[in-house]
Amino acid sequence: MTLADSRKPSAAPNDLEPYWMPFTANRAFKKSPRLLVRAKGMHYVAADGRELIDGIAGMWCCNAGHNRDPIVAAIQQQAAELDYVTAFQFAQPKAFELAGRIAQLAPGDLDHVFFANSGSEAVDTALKIALAYHNVHGEGARVRLIGRERGYHGVGFGGIAVGGIVANRKTFGTLFAGVDHLPHTYNREHQAFSTGEPDWGGHLADELERLVALHDASTVAAVIVEPMAGSTGMLPAPKGYLQKLRAICDKYGLLLIFDEVITGFGRLGHAFAAERYGVVPDMITFAKGVTSGTVPMGGVVVRKPIYDAFMRGPEHMVELFHGYTYSAHPLACAAGLATLNVYREEQLFERAKKLEPMFAAAAMGLKGLPNVLDVRTVGLAAGIDLAPHAEGVGKRGFAAMEHAFYQENAVIRLAGDTIALSPPLIVGEDEIGDLFARVAKVIRAVA
Repeated sequence: MTLADSRKPSAAPNDLEPYWMPFTANRAFKKSPRLLVRAKGMHYVAADGRELIDGIAGMWCCNAGHNRDPIVAAIQQQAAELDYVTAFQFAQPKAFELAGRIAQLAPGDLDHVFFANSGSEAVDTALKIALAYHNVHGEGARVRLIGRERGYHGVGFGGIAVGGIVANRKTFGTLFAGVDHLPHTYNREHQAFSTGEPDWGGHLADELERLVALHDASTVAAVIVEPMAGSTGMLPAPKGYLQKLRAICDKYGLLLIFDEVITGFGRLGHAFAAERYGVVPDMITFAKGVTSGTVPMGGVVVRKPIYDAFMRGPEHMVELFHGYTYSAHPLACAAGLATLNVYREEQLFERAKKLEPMFAAAAMGLKGLPNVLDVRTVGLAAGIDLAPHAEGVGKRGFAAMEHAFYQENAVIRLAGDTIALSPPLIVGEDEIGDLFARVAKVIRAVA
């Protein structure tokens, strides 16, 4: 057999088989594909021409809406001007401009930005910075990392090690040694149908005291939590919880990392959730909303003392041996700057804060529908727990997603049997009512 004879035939242009889809039931999808071909503002267009309301802002990321003209124009202009420059020992001006804009939005002395390309990379970057910081600070024994049950911190090895979603961890071996987890903060008995931060659960932050006592503070580097746990089904932080974590971290010299990949850039009515809660963490990870989902970008905002700790030794030497080929990519920086302009000019963060009560009321209108066990809201985000189907966990949720797509022309997100909603921040009052009306029909249909 010659080499030519052994070559595979070219795949047909519309062949679905070669693409191994992420976090997707591949076989089910390829039997009944949900293909989206265009988007504008609050809506997608399916391959069959139907217009669908986007109930999840792409995937928590298209906060300014889809295909916004100023952002598209900025990306096009940048592509024609400068497509790429290495971020190692060289740079392009928009990287510094965007870092300055992001630092300006961050609270306190969080004023240095390290760019990555996704939330997963941002988390692994923050964890590495935490370990390296203690090392250069003369406390190299601080190597233990603490995450939280039901936490989601991306899919890098560091992120899934500190993460606490079982399905994301169980098939990948032992991951990293020296990682422990706080308990999650959800209790349906005490928190069901909570609007905003639940009253019950702040005391769970005290579990950090127990973990520090177990391992000794001298071995613990950092604690990482989401201000709102999004991927697990939208769990808002209880009142006082984040403030207690900050106090305990200060007491023992631990770094506190807020994973704001979902909550950053307006989802909770502020540039960062840290501002909402009056807590200044040592690092904030971001991604998604920084470019409104148009070009992949992520990063870490770091407090000045952490950055300064690395700025020692000979000036010609690299201070932190870490980075990515596409860190501060020119197209991503152009998209980020244009996106921040849209947020500012249209006051989208303030808009989210103003709409929060109406959004919460619309979500709570689902209470009493068949199989609705709980509804939670904070900012412009909602989680609706449905009772599992007799055929197994996730069956009802999957049916809800399919029914929403095909019958109600809505794009919703699932976490098992939980429907998650997080529309673009440009959503209007009528569109909020429309979205929840469609979801109500879905819930009845899959009862």
